[in-house]
Amino acid sequence: MQRIKTRRWTLPLGVALAATTVMLSAQQRPPATTTKPQTPQTPKFRSATDVVSTDVHVNDATGRFIPDLTIKDFEVREDGVLQTISNFVRMVGGRAMTEIVRAEEPVREGLVLPRVSKAPVTTGRIFIIFIDDLHLQPLDSSKAKQVLKQIRDNLLHEDDLVGIVSSGYSSISFDLNPDAHHLRMNAAIDKLMGAGMTPLEIIQTTQTAEGPAGLRANAYTAFKLAYEILEQAEKVADRRKAFIYISSGYDFNPFTDSRYQALQDLYSQPPPPVDQGRPVNQSEQASTVYRNPFEMNGMQFSDAILAASLSELVNRARRANVVFYPIDPRGLDPGGDAGSKVSAEEWHRFMNNSLSSLDVIANETGGECVCRTNDFKKPLQAIDNEMSDYYIIGYESNNPDPFKINRKIQIKVNRPGAQLIYKDWYRITR
Repeated sequence: MQRIKTRRWTLPLGVALAATTVMLSAQQRPPATTTKPQTPQTPKFRSATDVVSTDVHVNDATGRFIPDLTIKDFEVREDGVLQTISNFVRMVGGRAMTEIVRAEEPVREGLVLPRVSKAPVTTGRIFIIFIDDLHLQPLDSSKAKQVLKQIRDNLLHEDDLVGIVSSGYSSISFDLNPDAHHLRMNAAIDKLMGAGMTPLEIIQTTQTAEGPAGLRANAYTAFKLAYEILEQAEKVADRRKAFIYISSGYDFNPFTDSRYQALQDLYSQPPPPVDQGRPVNQSEQASTVYRNPFEMNGMQFSDAILAASLSELVNRARRANVVFYPIDPRGLDPGGDAGSKVSAEEWHRFMNNSLSSLDVIANETGGECVCRTNDFKKPLQAIDNEMSDYYIIGYESNNPDPFKINRKIQIKVNRPGAQLIYKDWYRITR
């Protein structure tokens, strides 16, 4: 009996899946006119027509990929309505083995149009390596370089299309192109330099209404650049795209107790009582519970603000059919920096919050967070397998209800015991 395993994701603000048929064109970088560091640039693409598309992993009972299925073995329904498959690609070892291209539009009478030639098929897998050096501490730079070397040696193949971009001071920007001899990857490894705020810097920096000065701005810089890259990636269809996201994660309101204690030490003042509207006698003050101002004045909503930002990023990734694979190069939690005077409880809470942000963008796009581990080789090999063997199913929706925004996809295959993994819904865009 056929077993079906679908991927389901939910976020408070919702996420969407839409795919587009397009072909790839590398960006031409203009010559530098100044000696200033170049700002990170995103790969450029060339667009074409829209279809609904999703990739499907079909494994047997032992978990091995079934490579010999044809278009006739698949059945696709949208909200229960049978669809006609117009695009079918079988990817084996990262190469497109079979393709059925959507039929050309009929020529209308009275029009003389130039003959349309079939666009060349983009070969190789697509990897976008995003180095969020604004959220890698300087002391973790060597660990991040080791992770990049493992990505180079265990994940990337000669014919893969690889784009490498950093969010900050490393100034890494390589367009999406083959990197057969890893020349660009090696250059990126040499240039990488972590510039994230240390716990001590977070505690001692100026405290604002949005938390430690610069912390949220750095996160938005990284999110904005990633979002722009996803906008370009949406123009590439019929390929599964991996977004390797190297970062230590995000927390908009970290180390609240230590930050508050630093302010008390700076001004040599005791914490104010809860009720500042009336005098408090000594007996009341002895039993008064003090409130941390960094848990008040709007900062209690910092988690919700971060979740909303991540939701926007996930939404764009789903529409672009991009899978996030975040990697925390720190590995297993080494504990807090002794010089920062952060308690073990605060450090543990900070680590959980930061890594939870990476868990979200991985789980909500169908990827995996390579976090909380010192063994990077095994998960990288798993990513290699996921990116190498799969089917791409595309169709033009004939759903009779044009006002239904959320659409459910159901895919079946005519193979006993087959296990299917695919994105089972999407949201139409206006």
